Amino acid sequence: MHTLEQLRSGALAGTRRLDLACGLTELPGEIFDLADTLEVLNLTGNRLRDLPHQLSQLHKLQVFFASDNDFEVLPEVLGDCPSLQVVGFKANRIAHVPPAALPPALRWLILTDNALSDLPTELGQRPALQKLMLAGNQLTQLPDSLQAAQKLELLRLSANRLTEVPAWLTELPRLSWLALAGNDMGWVCPAGSDLPSIAWPDLTHGPLLGEGASGHIYQVLATDWPHALALKLFKGAVTSDGLPEDELAGCLAAGQHPALTTPVARLTDHPTQAQGLLMPLIPAAHVNLAGPPSLQSCTRDVYPPGFKLSAALALGIARDVADALAHLHQRGVMHGDLYAHNILIDPVHGQARLGDFGAATRLPMEQPELRQSLLALEVRAMGCLLEELGAHSNQASDWDALVRACLSNTPSHRPAMTEIARALRLFCV
Repeated sequence: MHTLEQLRSGALAGTRRLDLACGLTELPGEIFDLADTLEVLNLTGNRLRDLPHQLSQLHKLQVFFASDNDFEVLPEVLGDCPSLQVVGFKANRIAHVPPAALPPALRWLILTDNALSDLPTELGQRPALQKLMLAGNQLTQLPDSLQAAQKLELLRLSANRLTEVPAWLTELPRLSWLALAGNDMGWVCPAGSDLPSIAWPDLTHGPLLGEGASGHIYQVLATDWPHALALKLFKGAVTSDGLPEDELAGCLAAGQHPALTTPVARLTDHPTQAQGLLMPLIPAAHVNLAGPPSLQSCTRDVYPPGFKLSAALALGIARDVADALAHLHQRGVMHGDLYAHNILIDPVHGQARLGDFGAATRLPMEQPELRQSLLALEVRAMGCLLEELGAHSNQASDWDALVRACLSNTPSHRPAMTEIARALRLFCV
């Protein structure tokens, strides 16, 4: 994080990224001295309500974040920034998006946790749009113009007021990661499994293991439980994927599978009534298969430089994940976030486990055609994963035809996940 003193003294001259969180109510004029180099401007956590017209002087600006501020309208000056591709205004009070506020090169728009009831038609006229994050608003419908967003790959619509899925949505050729939970669709959804409960006072708390968008994960010991567990304690607020209660419902509907990280017990009697789930503790040897997408990659995970897998390990990961997804799909659950960064692998023994149900959607049991068309979107995400596994091993040529089928631009032509799992079991290393 930078300081105003650094900015005003000229110490940041030539910088490509500026991060300022210091109670700003207006932009310091010295920011415009960086016009010839500044590419990323992060003003999250201030008290801004508007932006000056001079913002367009930042002609190299590609990324602008202003989450946790006081905006009620998305500023129109954003649309005047010629190079701007990523716009993030999470957790403001935005109720209106003027068409002029949408930059012509827009790739990634984050308006999570605001007060939007509608969106402008012009949103569908941004041909580069790949990622659209709208969870936690008051949307009752989407503009039909979005059917022209042929590059849209990730869409977060959880915790809104949608009553139906637009017919064109499941025909988008590249849509792969979709979250719909927390809308009043009137669906009859799969029920969750019954789980035992463990009371908060019966836990002995160990170290913090990690933190995600929806909660913290701790190592714990439970009275009368034979081994250590992982406790996911939900934060209780809307996340980029949706609401904690929808994640919990998705976890419970998922049931048990050896390649899924799903709960074994519920938490009760927390002193602040926080919700929590207890899960098996993953052995320390497991590592994340990849890192999450970057600002540059937008929708694709990032692997370490020179990362390589043996053909046997790549195939083992693919088989485990396909089996886990086939299990979910048969239970009427769309994972919604099938990414390598949500897969833990044992690099020695080859076991893979899929976790993070924050974007999971329980699908309608009484509408088989709609359920099938939504699950076909996730098949494309599986195709992306197979493509990545192939690129980092010498497995690519062996399953090239399967990858092409999964990535078909016509969703109805893609194989079902059970077919993918069956095909992968037939491959030889």
